[in-house]
Amino acid sequence: MEKKEILAQLNEIFKQELDNDDITLTYESNGYDIEEWDSLSHIHLVVAAEKHFKIKFTTAEIQNFKKAGEMCDCIEQKLS
Repeated sequence: MEKKEILAQLNEIFKQELDNDDITLTYESNGYDIEEWDSLSHIHLVVAAEKHFKIKFTTAEIQNFKKAGEMCDCIEQKLS
């Protein structure tokens, strides 16, 4: 799966989990860009991504996700 497709699927997860249809994720999107993306919602986003992509993140990976692109990269690695 290509990064572009992963990012598009993550965008839908973010919209659903954060209850905001106006979200448009980019590779550089972060908590400063998306008001609803706080530490609590971060966990919900991670769990939703794990379920959607049928993968499991390590604690260290989760702590390092500062941008949507970092999550996207990690998903891509796990799927390949």
